[in-house]
Amino acid sequence: MTRDSRRFLPPEAVARVSRLELQARTVVEGFLSGLHKSPYFGQSVEFVQHREYVPGDDPRRIDWKAWSKTDKYYIKQYEEETNLRCTLLVDVSESMQFGSGRQSKYEYGCGLAACLAYLLLRQQDAVGLVTFAEGVRAMLPVRSKRNHLNDILASLDFQEPGQKTDLYGILAKTADQQTQRGMIVLISDLLIPRDGLFKGLQMLRHRGHEVMLLHVLDDQELDFDYNGTTKFEGMEAMGDLTCDPRALREGYLEAVQAYLDDLRRRCAGATIDYRTVRTSENLDAVLAHFVNNRLGMKQTTRR
Repeated sequence: MTRDSRRFLPPEAVARVSRLELQARTVVEGFLSGLHKSPYFGQSVEFVQHREYVPGDDPRRIDWKAWSKTDKYYIKQYEEETNLRCTLLVDVSESMQFGSGRQSKYEYGCGLAACLAYLLLRQQDAVGLVTFAEGVRAMLPVRSKRNHLNDILASLDFQEPGQKTDLYGILAKTADQQTQRGMIVLISDLLIPRDGLFKGLQMLRHRGHEVMLLHVLDDQELDFDYNGTTKFEGMEAMGDLTCDPRALREGYLEAVQAYLDDLRRRCAGATIDYRTVRTSENLDAVLAHFVNNRLGMKQTTRR
């Protein structure tokens, strides 16, 4: 944490942000250490520039001629390795408060965003952040400096989930503001009308952005494994419901599956990468999906 970020955060918030940073570092570095080589950077013919070596890079890619002249380690970057510009859109609406396990959807989403930011900044890509509910809560510009992570983590920790979600308005605003092509990663429970969602997502695709949709749901939202009479408290202006969940489970699961199938079908049709993410799922599994998706896009581009 930097001195400036400590100035505006109480000690307990600093401790939470530090834990979030530690979690991100632990997950990402553990994940990368399990790879034989980083799939982010291919080897194309056209050399573009050098970048400074960072721990975790393949030592075989060090330019020893540059080292002999500067006494510093540099990695050669090629055309395929030009920096990615990524904007993380994180849902902080009221429904993200829900959690039946150790973490709420919002807490899990923050951890996921932190890991992606750490991973991208570590690879010297550029990352920005938008947190939103009915409107934009916080917006951080796309930057590639390593200390930008402090600002991202502090902004995530500062938020308190609340309000409804106006996702179409957020996506439209993002499309207008992100004039340079890049990747947009949406982290949300998607408890919104689908037509507005896809209208906004297709707007981003038409502007040339790669779009990844990480659909964060609690296990109980997917499994509905409740017993006995239960009172369900509505969020985002929805009413409460007291019922026997066992009588509703079969119909509920059918409706959820139809909903997820429709999301997957429409995302595939719009060339949007979609993944359902359980809050009980290990973060490195989601990182693997992100990495494999990026690698697949590069291979498709080369064909």
